[in-house]
Amino acid sequence: MNFFERQAAARRNSSRLILLFGLAVLGIVASVDFAAFLAFGATGGGDGGALLVFCTLLTLGVIGLGSLYRIASLRGGESVALQMGGTPIAADTTDFNLRRLRNVVEEIAIASGVPVPKIFVLEHEAGINAFAAGYSPSDAVIAVTRGALDRLNRDELQGVIAHEFSHVLNGDMRINIRLMGVLFGILMLGLIGRKILQHGRFGGRNKGAGAVLVAALIAMVVGYIGLFFGRMIKASVSRQREKLADASAVQFTRQTTGLAGALKKIGGLEEGSRLNERNDAEEVSHMLFGDGVGFSGLFATHPPLIERIQELEPSFRPENLRALQQRWLANPPNGLEEDVQLGLVAGSVAQLPSEQAQFAVTPPMVVAQVARPNADDYKRADAIVDQIPDTVRALVRRRDLVMPLLLGLLLEDDKRLQALQREEIAARLGLAMATHAAELRAQHLAALHPALRLPLASLAFPELRLRPRPELDVFLDAVHAVVHTDGQVSLFEYCLGRLLQVQVTESLDPARHMRFGRNKLSDVRSEIATMLCVVAQSGHESPEAAQRAYLTGIQRVLPQEHLPYLPRKDGVLALDATWAPLDALDPLAKQSVVEGLVATIGHDGSVTVAESELLRTICAALHCPLPPMLERA
Repeated sequence: MNFFERQAAARRNSSRLILLFGLAVLGIVASVDFAAFLAFGATGGGDGGALLVFCTLLTLGVIGLGSLYRIASLRGGESVALQMGGTPIAADTTDFNLRRLRNVVEEIAIASGVPVPKIFVLEHEAGINAFAAGYSPSDAVIAVTRGALDRLNRDELQGVIAHEFSHVLNGDMRINIRLMGVLFGILMLGLIGRKILQHGRFGGRNKGAGAVLVAALIAMVVGYIGLFFGRMIKASVSRQREKLADASAVQFTRQTTGLAGALKKIGGLEEGSRLNERNDAEEVSHMLFGDGVGFSGLFATHPPLIERIQELEPSFRPENLRALQQRWLANPPNGLEEDVQLGLVAGSVAQLPSEQAQFAVTPPMVVAQVARPNADDYKRADAIVDQIPDTVRALVRRRDLVMPLLLGLLLEDDKRLQALQREEIAARLGLAMATHAAELRAQHLAALHPALRLPLASLAFPELRLRPRPELDVFLDAVHAVVHTDGQVSLFEYCLGRLLQVQVTESLDPARHMRFGRNKLSDVRSEIATMLCVVAQSGHESPEAAQRAYLTGIQRVLPQEHLPYLPRKDGVLALDATWAPLDALDPLAKQSVVEGLVATIGHDGSVTVAESELLRTICAALHCPLPPMLERA
């Protein structure tokens, strides 16, 4: 399956989760009603009916409020990581293991075309494990155990991180958040009953004590029913997604040895992938890279370990794992030592295209690359990171510098126009911010290769979103003012401004961006026509060539529709009205839109660096991220 098919599968899983939740609630309500009727022995039909109505409403209320409370408490990926005991990795950390992890995460983020997530480490976990959490890529966090950092070499760590990135990209994180809330609601009755029995006092002559005791016991019994349903739901939703994530990780890194090696170490080391009980691992067991609890059979949230390894290495046998267990019992592996022995150090082999480079692309090629990088994308991401000067990379790791850095990317070289832009910044963020942005532009950014600008913004994003919300709101206003200072918006200005708007807005209110779209192509014909018109105008100088490009794209997306070419006077600004309707498209409909965009852009047989950045921006805004550098120049 490609990215769009997996998004559609994730949407079906979301609907399936709702169905399973409904069935579980019906089972719990029926159990409560039956137990209450037997326990309290209704004397008349009317009284019995009232009792059943009361118990039903009470049960539904407890489950619903419990689920809503838990989902509300999970405000985003960061809150999940913190509740699990995660410690954020400082941008300027000197710990070699943490630096290696940060480098791997940054490279994979750039290769997949998504903002760099915030990174956490579970310092007190000796097992090898990891998870991704959040509502959207802009809200995502990646958390890794200390055991994974100590035991895995770079290839193995890369395989684990690529596995987690597949959950970020394929919509699995949203399901995981919902699943945590749903399961908490199902378990609420059992939790209430247990607390009453633990802390209640049932002695003395209190006539109501017996009834309270019976009610608490009923809640406890029903709690075990809820636990059964909860584990079944998790297993049902999770197992197949873990198989897909393993396959995605292999497609992502283009090698099986790393992921297979990580799985072998989980099976061969005493700590395995288990998490400490104090972290309540069962609640997040469906989110983990490896089984953190130890369930098997119907309740297993992951495929059997041997089966996962054999999917990557068909010749691997259980006796091979036993041999590894014996070897590592005496001499546990050390990831850093293996890196040195195996020569696993980051090295760029890809080259950046020239500013005048043009690419040859086709719609199927781009669709295949969306959130599913090809064999060279990881190396290209490595090249991008390596070719960003060290002085500039140091700037993105400082929270106090990310705002002037990003604003500096938007400043014009024309002195008169830049002066006007600086006035707009000063009016909103102060003269010091405007001056600093201009200095960074002159010292570091003016000569930066165009293909490095959007990746640099992606690297800066983790520190940017740590700024207070009021500052971010003002910052976005300043970005908008700088882009529109002269009334003419270039492709790059629009791309960077739009990406910042999407990423910052989603990180401020992630829960609003967790829905899968359901619109059909016929519902958004006008918006599709507008987008293709703008793209055709931007990439073709003559109106005739732009019209031919537009018609090529329309024929690919809406072959049965007659939508004439009508140039938009606002240029790229006309795209502003298209984002919400197009983002609400069904995932497979988005695939058709991307194919139409590529057909339009590539109508003349080539795509420029600026056009490729526009295409990446559109894909990112529609939540189907595209790697940088579409094809070799």
